[in-house]
Amino acid sequence: MNGGPSGFNNAPITRTIVITCVLFTILFGVQVRQNKLGWSYQDIFKKLQLWKLIVSVFSFSSTPELIFGIYLLYYFRVFERQIGSNKYSVFILFSVANSVLLQVVCLKLLEDPSINILTSGPYGLIFSSFVPFYLDIPVSTRFRVFSLQFSDKSFIYLAGLQLLFSSWKRSLIPGICGIIAGSLYRLNVLRIRRAKLPEFIASFFSRLSFPSVGNWSSSTPNGNTIGGAPSQVGRQVEQNFPAPPMPSSFDPPEDSIAMLVSMGFERDSARQALIHARNDTNVATNILLEAQSH
Repeated sequence: MNGGPSGFNNAPITRTIVITCVLFTILFGVQVRQNKLGWSYQDIFKKLQLWKLIVSVFSFSSTPELIFGIYLLYYFRVFERQIGSNKYSVFILFSVANSVLLQVVCLKLLEDPSINILTSGPYGLIFSSFVPFYLDIPVSTRFRVFSLQFSDKSFIYLAGLQLLFSSWKRSLIPGICGIIAGSLYRLNVLRIRRAKLPEFIASFFSRLSFPSVGNWSSSTPNGNTIGGAPSQVGRQVEQNFPAPPMPSSFDPPEDSIAMLVSMGFERDSARQALIHARNDTNVATNILLEAQSH
């Protein structure tokens, strides 16, 4: 599945999180045994070992979890491009905070010795992202393997299932709590989807993303990638992405145009992008974002 332009273009927050997860996993995962890397209710509220909570948010417990987790975080950078780095930062804080809170409640209520210590890793953020992934990302292609039907989204779901059941109960609870946190954000609890961080906080994370590799936050001055596509986007689409040979009767479906319009793009620009992308909504979104950044 096409998750957008290659690399971390227009996704500085995602890049910072990915680098942090890799570094934390190497530093703490190598030196600490797997069964001690996670955190428990007693660690936080009785022993006051808050450092374990911070480490567990960014450190994966094993190499397979790191591989699947980084793959999912990298793909979900598309949401930062859609809503902008500022609002995506709010989504991260809301998802992680509520996921951790729900995990604490589960540990307290269940009191199961087999899940005394939960697995570590950004499960809250990853599985919160599955909510908009399921609801907002359309299926581009479908195919069959023997008698089973798959889509281009199937690989993301399979990676999520692998991560969800990687440590059985120890990973299942953080994953479910992440899905609940993502659903609360989707329901706009406390109008969280309108919240924005002060610009100096968002720019701080952007500066952590080693801008020498590329300009990651140049899409818009306010840090919001989508929400007000300028009128020249349609011309930029035509200039930067020459139209492929298409039948004269070709016209994108109305629902695809409506979805792009709901993301803040102008109708004419959305239609042109869909024509250039041969009605692939993901590709059309990326074309519009690239045109908007010029």
